[in-house]
Amino acid sequence: MISIILQQEAIDAASIIGQAGTAADGAVVSFTGRVRTPSREKTVLSIDYEVYGEMAQKQLRKIAEEACSRWPLSHCTIVHRYGGVAVGEASIVIVASSPHRKEAFQAVQFIIDTVKEEVPIWKKEFYSDGSNWVHEKE
Repeated sequence: MISIILQQEAIDAASIIGQAGTAADGAVVSFTGRVRTPSREKTVLSIDYEVYGEMAQKQLRKIAEEACSRWPLSHCTIVHRYGGVAVGEASIVIVASSPHRKEAFQAVQFIIDTVKEEVPIWKKEFYSDGSNWVHEKE
């Protein structure tokens, strides 16, 4: 099962993780990307994510489908926020379940790396002394 969600609301990672997997899965692996304070020697107060919704949905689904074709996943969820996200809050949650941990870990690593490179989501960091669009994919 593949689930792709773009939302403005806070992400409930525990709920997403709790819904993942089947009785045949020995592994449910998750990644939560959070807004952090330090960035390029500045103190981040918040981030604003802009998304090209229709294209991002298609790209995220394509990435999830590729992960499911490369590894034996029974469940793959990608949730990404857009709009304002405060320091410490989740901006992305990825969950993959598989019979074995190695495949689930590899799938999640592939997904986050590919999302950062290919999905049309942009971030603007806000600091006490201004803001900046971030171009490199961290």
